[in-house]
Amino acid sequence: MKAWRALRPITARSSRPLKSPHLNPAAASLLSRFFSAQSQQNDTEVDDCSVFDSSQYAIPNTSSDTNTSKKESNWDVKYRERADTLVFGKETQKKKFTVEGEDEVSSRVLAKLLLEAALERADEEEEEEVGGVLVREENQKSLSVGMIGAPNAGKSALTNYMAGTKVSAVSRKTNTTTHEVLGVMTNGDTQICFFDTPGIMLKTSGFPSKDSKARVQSTWSTVELYDVLMVIFDVHRHLTRPDSRVVRLIQRMGAEAHQKQKRVLCMNKVDLVEKKKELLKVTEEFKDLPGYDRHFMISGLKGSGVQDLTQYLMKQAIKRPWDEDPFTMSEEVMKSISLEVVREKLLDHVHQEVPYGIKHRLTDWKELRDGSLRIEQHFITHKESQRKILVGKNGSKIGRIGVEANEELRSIFKREVHLILLVRVK
Repeated sequence: MKAWRALRPITARSSRPLKSPHLNPAAASLLSRFFSAQSQQNDTEVDDCSVFDSSQYAIPNTSSDTNTSKKESNWDVKYRERADTLVFGKETQKKKFTVEGEDEVSSRVLAKLLLEAALERADEEEEEEVGGVLVREENQKSLSVGMIGAPNAGKSALTNYMAGTKVSAVSRKTNTTTHEVLGVMTNGDTQICFFDTPGIMLKTSGFPSKDSKARVQSTWSTVELYDVLMVIFDVHRHLTRPDSRVVRLIQRMGAEAHQKQKRVLCMNKVDLVEKKKELLKVTEEFKDLPGYDRHFMISGLKGSGVQDLTQYLMKQAIKRPWDEDPFTMSEEVMKSISLEVVREKLLDHVHQEVPYGIKHRLTDWKELRDGSLRIEQHFITHKESQRKILVGKNGSKIGRIGVEANEELRSIFKREVHLILLVRVK
């Protein structure tokens, strides 16, 4: 009898009664009740609003304009001339080449010849590449640069500017960087690897603060491993709202000269300082610290003063093989960039303490046959209320995060990106 009472509420949610010519209505209704009471395979299925799929959104395609416009060839002119010389024994007129009017067979033959001409470079081209781009291993120089400083000092913005692309998330919120991020700059025979680290501070007692758990402890443990250590602080905030913890960090890192490591002090965000004469006061404040080899006034966002910093770092490079490939972006770096871009959009649209309590995971990464990428990432929350905040009304917030992140990833990777974001409760 108790089991029968427990099955009564389920009849309201049960599926339609089974209709069979061999069963009377009463038996069909009874079977329907027992069938609906059984566990389903998809009982943990996530709500449709909690999933963002880029294929369901109309994301502007930068290559759509090229389809409607006149089709033009992307051959290099000099390879075209060399191919005509090899095939026809004469030089062609210098004019723009288009593939219109050629049939499919001749286009394939011509493409093959152009490829062979491109591979068979002339002697002067080889010398130019060896001197400009291709560098022998024995002539390579590299340098590892660590960036440390208080939260919101502008380390990530400077890393992105040096690397020439988005490699680290940038946000107004504190503690945006949660782990070490690599940015690579290659210029001539020199390669510089920039390591963006989470923000660190000193407590009132002068000892390292442990309020940010293991990620800050890992930053302190790697300070001695870099060839050059850049201590970065927000000079605008130092002039308007000075923080004694930041001052202690600067004084501790520059208290004494390091034998195996050069350290520089970077006054960042100088573009926000209206009276530039005030920058000289800051320089006078820290000029007596023997641990800093140089002082730089820079703006990691605008690029002011970065050229002098780059020239200094190039001179400090050590003669040794490069650690990263300067021509291609590795898959691990691309995965890290995808996580950083999505996290940046998350911090832009979700506020207060909610984004800091969300676990962000990369669950799937595939390169499809057409060259596009399929990226699936999960947001794991501990409360149903956090999931509702992140999803938004009818999935509006997670959709906005996904659209903006997908568009930026396409511009960074220069290919189509199929981004899938899933929000679920742990």
